[in-house]
Amino acid sequence: MTTRILPAVGDPDAARSVTTLAGQLPDAEPAPPVPDSTQLLDTLARLAADSLDALPEVVLVHERIGPVPALELVREVALRFPAVGVVLITADAGPALLSAAMDAGARGLATLPLGYEELASRVQAAAQWSAGVRRHLGGGAETVTGPGGTVVTVSGAKGGVGTTVTAVHLALAARAAGRTVALVDMDLQSGDVASYLDVQFRRSVADLAAITDISPRVLQDALFVHETGLSLLLAPAEGERGEEVTDRAARQVVSALRGRHEVVVVDCGSQLTGAGAATVEMADTALLVTTPDVIAVRSAKRTVRMWERLQVRKAEETVTLVNRHHRSAEIQAPLVQKITGTRTAAVTVPAQFKELQAVVDAGRLHELDARSTVKQALWTLAGELGLTGAPASAAPAPGAPGRQLARAGDRGSLGLRRRTGGR
Repeated sequence: MTTRILPAVGDPDAARSVTTLAGQLPDAEPAPPVPDSTQLLDTLARLAADSLDALPEVVLVHERIGPVPALELVREVALRFPAVGVVLITADAGPALLSAAMDAGARGLATLPLGYEELASRVQAAAQWSAGVRRHLGGGAETVTGPGGTVVTVSGAKGGVGTTVTAVHLALAARAAGRTVALVDMDLQSGDVASYLDVQFRRSVADLAAITDISPRVLQDALFVHETGLSLLLAPAEGERGEEVTDRAARQVVSALRGRHEVVVVDCGSQLTGAGAATVEMADTALLVTTPDVIAVRSAKRTVRMWERLQVRKAEETVTLVNRHHRSAEIQAPLVQKITGTRTAAVTVPAQFKELQAVVDAGRLHELDARSTVKQALWTLAGELGLTGAPASAAPAPGAPGRQLARAGDRGSLGLRRRTGGR
């Protein structure tokens, strides 16, 4: 049986060495190496969308892969593509790393400099394990092997621009279309999703932060099922607990949610934290909400530039929504697009404060009248983003990027220092 091998190696010299040696293994068919974690996950997701059998049996992850650190990448591949055997290539053969690699889901560890016998042994073991999993999956086991659900993050250019209202109604629109939807409040210190939906619930995203393996039962215990059918994962009631949610924890939580929901909408607020940055980076669509005034648009530009400097997301991979729009405003959507370098959504949300006031004050945002122009605009936006079954390309968007599969990395305490130092 042929063993298909996909090397993930950033350094060109190391990539040639790994590919050459892998090509000498018996019955091995190495693919061209991918240079970073984003392309690896993109490639695997594309293959998984075709069929389980299209996936390679073995992925070789080099220790210096980026931007996602190697162990985090191993964990991501193992979680999202469990039929793929992952072998970590590293110079550190110590028991601590071996244990960490196994905990992350690696099926073997090959030490540098690579030797033929050791690599052959590790690849063979990983390939046998992969074959066993595929036989099991062929027997009808329900295991997510593809990219899972769609993740949309909603961030604010500044406070008070309507981020939470937007996030809630995108989730409601997707749910009304028959999708299974999770709404996550990742505005960890001042999130208001619970207040907008009249929810009192003790558990929050902080309760999942210290759990390294989030099982379906653990996840379900942390979710509140709202009367609308939305699964809510709320921000902690005590804002200081937000510090417990690291970028690593955020990635694990969102990955677990997308594996069990067709749509995951995440309210990231307007302050960049490590958890928020990780979520924006791994999102399929990153929505940035602004209002058509000078201060907010300047803030949107600063946010986009900061995301680019920190390698969170490129400007052209971001969609900007103009909220509280009116025709007489000097700042219109095309100008916002020009200033920020992002793609602006085809729909704008009108400035109709009176439509929202009663339901916001009552904490019943989900009861907003269907005739509301705000609701109609936001639900149209959900269709534009492909959350209601409408094709994402339905709205005119020249040069709009396709599905984004960038993933988050481990950025340290608040997730920012590692990126400012480059790779």
